Amino acid sequence: MTKMVNCVVLGREAEALDQSPYPGELGKKILENVSKEGWQQWIKYQTILINENQLVLFKPEARKFLEQEMEKFLFEGGSKLPGGFVDPPKKGN
Repeated sequence: MTKMVNCVVLGREAEALDQSPYPGELGKKILENVSKEGWQQWIKYQTILINENQLVLFKPEARKFLEQEMEKFLFEGGSKLPGGFVDPPKKGN
C-alpha cells in the first residue's frame, strides 16, 4: 500500500516521499509533510531560482539561500520569484 502524507504544498493528501530528500531535521520535516508531487514542484522552482539568480552551487552562500527559499516555499506559503522572471510559454501554444 502506498504511504500517504497530508502535503503542506498541495494542501491535500498525496503520495509520500520514499525517503528524505534532505539531511537533518529539515529533511525529516520534509519527509513527514511534503508529498512526491509537492517536492517536484520545489525542484522545478529551485531550478528557476538557480538559473535566474545565476547561483554557483559550490558556494556556501548559494546553498544557504536555496535552503532558506526551500523552507519558504514548502512551509511558509511560498517564495518570491526573481524580479523580471517570465514563465516561458507551454509547448504547443
